[in-house]
Amino acid sequence: MNLGQYLSIFISAVFVYNVILSRFLGLCSFIAISKETKPAFAMSLAVMFVTTMSSIITWLIYKFLLIPFNITYLRTISFILVIATFVQLVEMIIKKISPPMYRFFGIYLPLITVNCAVLGVAVLNIDMFFTNGKAMPGSFYYSVFQGICVGLGYTIAMVLMSGIRERLEFCTVPKCVKDFPLGFIIASIMSMSFFGFNGFRF
Repeated sequence: MNLGQYLSIFISAVFVYNVILSRFLGLCSFIAISKETKPAFAMSLAVMFVTTMSSIITWLIYKFLLIPFNITYLRTISFILVIATFVQLVEMIIKKISPPMYRFFGIYLPLITVNCAVLGVAVLNIDMFFTNGKAMPGSFYYSVFQGICVGLGYTIAMVLMSGIRERLEFCTVPKCVKDFPLGFIIASIMSMSFFGFNGFRF
């Protein structure tokens, strides 16, 4: 077990190349759901589940189906199908367990299917841990761990953003920047802060 590799993946996925604040993927749900902490955290858990499970399944599909049959050009569409399946599963679970939460998410829960963050981590796993059509040693575990870390980075960004926006509800804000415009301004400042981690290498 290469602990250094795991630490490098953790630092990169959570801080240096945070999926929202550095790679700018999944911004629609980030801005729309981050008004309150509880829904933001619930959405983050859903995204983390999907990124982790899709990392497992897409790795298996790529190694044991796409590479042996020389159809790696179907990578994107097959990954999207896997992601869509797990999003439907998450949607059914949330609808059953918490109907108010399901109604609050609205259209943004099904949109995890086309969330660039989820597809991005699946593609990134293949690009990072496969060389010349062969899996690197330990690539399966690295892929799963990276899926978890990307979800954790998403969660950190969502919780920070929701905490800031909740406190701003008690402040006097000009109407011209209230709600979504202010959300993008906050996201820009947070992004610049996270770019400070670019000098943090393991």
